[in-house]
Amino acid sequence: MGILSGLGGLGLGGLENMDIFADEEKAKEEAKAKAAAAAQIEEKDIVFDRNYPCPVCGEEFPSKCVKSGKSKLLGTDMDLRARYDIIDPGKYDVILCPKCGYAALSRYFDKITQAQAKLIREKISASVQIPKYNDPIYTYKEALERYKLALVNAVVKKARASEKAYICLKSGWIARGFRESLQAEGTADPRMIAELEKQEEEFMQNAYKGFAEARQSEGFPMCGMDEITVDYLLAALAVRVKKYDVASRLVASVLGSTSANPRIKDKARDLKEEILKELKKK
Repeated sequence: MGILSGLGGLGLGGLENMDIFADEEKAKEEAKAKAAAAAQIEEKDIVFDRNYPCPVCGEEFPSKCVKSGKSKLLGTDMDLRARYDIIDPGKYDVILCPKCGYAALSRYFDKITQAQAKLIREKISASVQIPKYNDPIYTYKEALERYKLALVNAVVKKARASEKAYICLKSGWIARGFRESLQAEGTADPRMIAELEKQEEEFMQNAYKGFAEARQSEGFPMCGMDEITVDYLLAALAVRVKKYDVASRLVASVLGSTSANPRIKDKARDLKEEILKELKKK
């Protein structure tokens, strides 16, 4: 007789012999199956080509995009760089026309005036030589190359400080991702690692400079971010460039805000601890 015997007298005789842990075991097996399936997914499996019309030359061309919801967010770095388990979506955020060389982040690609397009045609299209990107994914090397093309385009078209700063920020993230991927392989050339660290530092310095300028002259939202997020980001970048007085003031502003969400306040508290550690070293 099972431990559920006697239920017949309660009208539940059909349940007397049920396995009380069957659902838990089934759930475990399903979880294992899902984990195994996720482990088999590769970057190329969640990338697809999307066609874009170029606002500078009129050419229609494909650019690789990332399928949404296919990769799990693992966390964010202090400067808001998101880390995912399968793919680095940042590698695919630059749209580049292979005919005329116009390149921009996806949020800015179709936001270009006729005067800006003319500058692109005169100063970039006339001489640029675009490499062919034939692989099923963009490598970090290719992604960094595309970001540099987006940055030079932004400078040539006289883009706002915030756009140039955002490109520099995301370029720094790409340089960091590139370095981390090489280090994970364990066979990285130390000179390459040092060069990527240098490039990341230079990009972040320019990101700080650009966002600091934009904070004084532009409105919100800025690059899709509200004022609180920009202030936090500026604080994180200020720590990178060792401007701890600026970072402390901005962190205090975020922590004192009644409109800041709990997530950004938690990151601001972590950043405050980092600032205090750096100040103790002096």
